[in-house]
Amino acid sequence: MNRKIFLFFVVLLFTSLNIAAEDGKKTGWQLELKTAALDLTSTQVKHSDTYQEFPDAKLNADSQTLIQGRMHLEGDYFGQNYLWANSVFMEYGKTTVKPENGEKVTTENADKILVSTDYTLRLWSVQDFLGGFEAGPFVSVAYETEFNSTGNTPLKKIVRGSAGAKLFEGKYLKSLFAAGFMEYDFTYPEDAVKYGYEAGLSLEYLIREGVKAKFSALFRDYCYSTKKQPTDLDYSLELDARMDVLVLKNLAVAPFINYYTAQGKYVGPRGENLYIGVSFSFSHVFVAAK
Repeated sequence: MNRKIFLFFVVLLFTSLNIAAEDGKKTGWQLELKTAALDLTSTQVKHSDTYQEFPDAKLNADSQTLIQGRMHLEGDYFGQNYLWANSVFMEYGKTTVKPENGEKVTTENADKILVSTDYTLRLWSVQDFLGGFEAGPFVSVAYETEFNSTGNTPLKKIVRGSAGAKLFEGKYLKSLFAAGFMEYDFTYPEDAVKYGYEAGLSLEYLIREGVKAKFSALFRDYCYSTKKQPTDLDYSLELDARMDVLVLKNLAVAPFINYYTAQGKYVGPRGENLYIGVSFSFSHVFVAAK
């Protein structure tokens, strides 16, 4: 039985490699700066100690400054029957809190470097549903780390491999995938191999010329690990919604909401982070696939 299933997938693979590219299907290299963004928020509060008993957060809050930068580069090759996608994503953010009668405290609120490459077969093309999209199986390899370690924790170092199925390159549906993954985590002296599954979604909708709504979600569930580590997660979920408003040719202002939650395997309460802000971003297509 297993042999028949294997032969079926081999035939399917070779059949897909012989499918000619359909009209309108992009081919060639596409090199793009998806975003280079800066988020900056500053709040100055005076005499907050006088108003600590007042039910007014604007009076009893601490002065604080939040600075966060984000950059996303992509280099993709659209073959007739496959897509080879390469990505570099970096973000770093700091929050500085200045209590009126205390020392200034600076903490990181974002720190991530993600380098990834994936190979997707362009097996099917849907034209008249949800604005059209392509579909096929994919495999992916990624390396995730940080600019700095946080506090006494070691620097995160993870290699992740995944395989699954994906809908992609649609007018509205930019990506919808489900996959199983394996992580090689060498953050701690004792390396660990972790297994789980993940699903992601990315949507875009052009409201009018120069105004685009974007939504993305990523869920990851960890099922098994070869080593027990104090920072093991049971699952994580990140949601991001924003409205890009083009103010110049490549410069956009985007109010956004970002929500992240995760449950540790060996701790009680679930961690949550909700951030609402405005992003100033720049994007540019260096080479466009045709």
